[in-house]
Amino acid sequence: MRLTAFVRLLRILHIFTRYRLDQILLDLPLPLLGRLLLQLGPWRLRPAPKDLSRGARLRKACEDLGPVFIKFGQILSTRRDLMPDDIALELARLQDKVPPFPGPKARARIEEQLGERIEDVFASFSDEPLASASVAQVHAARLKDGSEVVVKVVRPGIGETIDQDIQWLFVAARLLERVSTEGRRLRPVEVVEDYESTIFDELDLYREAANASQLRRNFEDSELLYIPKIYWDWCRHKVLVMERIEGIPVTDLPALADQRTDMKKLAERGVEIFFTQVFRDSFFHADMHPGNIFISRKHPWEPQYIAIDFGIVGSLTPEDQSYLARNLMAFFKRDYRRVAQLHIDSGWVPADTRVNEFEAAIRSVCEPIFERPLKDISFGQLLLRLFQTARRFNMEVQPQLVLLQKTLLNIEGLGRQLYPDLDLWSTGQPYLERWMRERMLPQNQVKHWQQHLERVPALIDSAHRALDNLADAPLREQAPQRPRWPLQLAGIALVVFGASALGGDDPQLWLHAAPTQWALIALGGWLILRRR
Repeated sequence: MRLTAFVRLLRILHIFTRYRLDQILLDLPLPLLGRLLLQLGPWRLRPAPKDLSRGARLRKACEDLGPVFIKFGQILSTRRDLMPDDIALELARLQDKVPPFPGPKARARIEEQLGERIEDVFASFSDEPLASASVAQVHAARLKDGSEVVVKVVRPGIGETIDQDIQWLFVAARLLERVSTEGRRLRPVEVVEDYESTIFDELDLYREAANASQLRRNFEDSELLYIPKIYWDWCRHKVLVMERIEGIPVTDLPALADQRTDMKKLAERGVEIFFTQVFRDSFFHADMHPGNIFISRKHPWEPQYIAIDFGIVGSLTPEDQSYLARNLMAFFKRDYRRVAQLHIDSGWVPADTRVNEFEAAIRSVCEPIFERPLKDISFGQLLLRLFQTARRFNMEVQPQLVLLQKTLLNIEGLGRQLYPDLDLWSTGQPYLERWMRERMLPQNQVKHWQQHLERVPALIDSAHRALDNLADAPLREQAPQRPRWPLQLAGIALVVFGASALGGDDPQLWLHAAPTQWALIALGGWLILRRR
């Protein structure tokens, strides 16, 4: 093992000892050997900080260990389905601000990436960074054509540091899984794998630029959300050049009040942006914490959001969109059996899950929430409780749903901060219902069928191969007759397409079905049942 990795390990152990993180591990149901090692270790000689909770100690340890652990703590704070509430809440306080690296190093990195001198690309460039984050920092600049821009540059050497720290995180995660039943339930290796994927994606600024361009296209000429322009000629894997925006930080409530911003409309528009990204576009900004959101100074009575930092985005499949929408509708009707059945139908929980038991667990968690006024119900907390309950029934981790939950918690918390009386459900329900109705329009159904039809050749090939494998079966000894399986297979395909287009088992969607959808099912049934 290289010396630098060993030195890094010593640094990690020093911080571990300073904040007595061994006491946090002792709260887990560890085996006897693991408890003895923690209780006899040299860290016992150092007193624990008396004025810090266990969550605060873990947070400060992440801060002292630097950018990689700060980012890891932030991601860990979003896994509220895995972490105890007190630790998750404390880790959520981690600020994405770290000391900047020197301006000359930033210049050298930019020139290395662009292959040109700073002076040849920019009319002006500020060595003093506007902001400094875990993996990159941002400088103000002006292009030769007069465009005001910001230049985001990845920290030099951060890749090697990240790789070292992640390897040690994997060592700790695997050890925790081996020595603790509770540790296995928290799936630490899986958490580290998610983090590894996320952090290395953020190191590629080409990917972030592409995300920004997609979001900008989705909200072209929108009054709700503005996405800055990307200057592709000057973007590289470690450098991103983007339009500089002027706006009010969303947390600067006095400034928003001074310009007489309509706070109710501002909060409601935040909810609308969320639903638009998730259900209309299936492409959502998944890092919507307050530091990445500004409010335009134009038209405060029709407030417009401005978003930055597009390193993390999420998307949902059409199936996930449909099941999520129907889950939310069923939740607020308190139809817990339907919620349970939808989870099983979607494959989010195992098919052999007992619906009655799952329904009872969901009811016991959610019923107390609904005893409060509707406007006081936290949408994000509701999803969080649902995922926590589903985990007890072996629900597989759904990365896209974790990102969605994190984003919803951010949006809801921000909305309530802007306008405490925000009723998230009354704001979002009409949008959900409209989306479900529009999904059944003939033109949308044609697109839906086309997507399924693209998979038909592969389905037929698979079925053909399966039938060929039965060539030597005893049934083949019967008198030869014209094979019926091609027509039956076509009939099954028509029934599947027609039923999926009807929207599954939702009676409302079946009632709004077009006659052609019923005709597909009828024709398919006839092909399956015909004798000749």
